[in-house]
Amino acid sequence: MKMGNQTVISEFLLLGLPIEPGQQDLLYALFLAMYLTTVLGNLLIIVLIHLDSHLHTPMYLFLSNLSFSDLCFSSVTIPKLLQNMQNQDLSIPYAGCLAQMYFFLLFADLKSFLLVAMAYDRYVAICFPLHYTTIMSPKLCLSLMMLSWVLTTFISLLHTLLMARLTFCADNVIPHFFCDMSALLKLACSDIQINEIVIFILGGIVIIVPFLLISSSYARIVSSILKVPSARGIRKAFSTCGSHLSVVSLFYGTITGLYLCPSANNSTVKETIMAVMYTVVTPMLNPFIYSLRNQDIKGALGRVFSKWTNQFSLGQ
Repeated sequence: MKMGNQTVISEFLLLGLPIEPGQQDLLYALFLAMYLTTVLGNLLIIVLIHLDSHLHTPMYLFLSNLSFSDLCFSSVTIPKLLQNMQNQDLSIPYAGCLAQMYFFLLFADLKSFLLVAMAYDRYVAICFPLHYTTIMSPKLCLSLMMLSWVLTTFISLLHTLLMARLTFCADNVIPHFFCDMSALLKLACSDIQINEIVIFILGGIVIIVPFLLISSSYARIVSSILKVPSARGIRKAFSTCGSHLSVVSLFYGTITGLYLCPSANNSTVKETIMAVMYTVVTPMLNPFIYSLRNQDIKGALGRVFSKWTNQFSLGQ
C-alpha cells in the first residue's frame, strides 16, 4: 500500500541463516533436535522442582523461572526459523514481527534479572548461612520475581511501542532469522534518535547493571571464602556457584560480543552466528549445566524416578 510518497509495510522478509542449499536439510534436523532438547530439558527441570519438596527453596524457585524463560525465549524464534527452512516462506506479518520482538526482549531481559536474583541468593547462602532463611524469605523471593516480571514487561513494551511509531520504506528485507530490534531500526526511514537513546539507557539497566551486580556478588563471595580459606569451603562454593557462573558467562559473553561491539566491525554472518549462540545454544545448554553439575537436581531426578517406578510396579 502507498500513502503519498511512502510505502506502508505490511510484512517483512526474514532472510534466515546464511547457509548453502545443500546443507538445508542437515541444519533443519540439527536445529529441530536442539530445540526439542531445549524444550524437554527445561521442562524436566521445571517438573522436578515442582514435584520434589527438597527443591522448594529460593534458589530453585529462581531456577524454575529461568528454565521457563529459556523455554519461551527459544520458542519465540526457533519455530519460525524451522518453518522458514522447511517451506521457504520467508515472510512475517508486520504485527507478527513486532510481537516477536516484544516477546524476544521480554524473555531475554527477564533472564538477565533472574540471574541477578540467583547471584544474590548464592551471596546470602555463602556469606550469611545462619541468616539465609531469614533474609531469603518467601516475601523477598516473591518481590524479586514480581519486580523482574514488571521491569521486563515495561522495558519490552516501551521498545515495541517506540518501534511501532516508525515508518518503514520499500525495503522490507531483514538479514536475520528473527525480527531483531537493531535490524529493524536499519530499515526505518523515519527518525530513530529517540529509539537509540532509549536503547542506550535501558541497555545499561538490562545488561550493564545486572552484570555489575552479579560481579559484585561473586567478588564478595570470593572475599568471604579467602577470609577463612579451607578446601571444604572452596569446594562448597564452587559446587554452589559453578553452574550459575557457567550460565552467566555464556549469556553475557554472547550478548556483549553482539550488542556492545561496534556494528561496523561485525559482518552479517558473524552477527547471525552469535545470535544463534544465545538464542539456540545457550538455552539448550543450561539444563545440562544445572543437571550435570548439581547434586540436588540429580538427587531429585532419582527420587522422582524411583517414586514413579514404585507406583508403576504397584499398579501392575
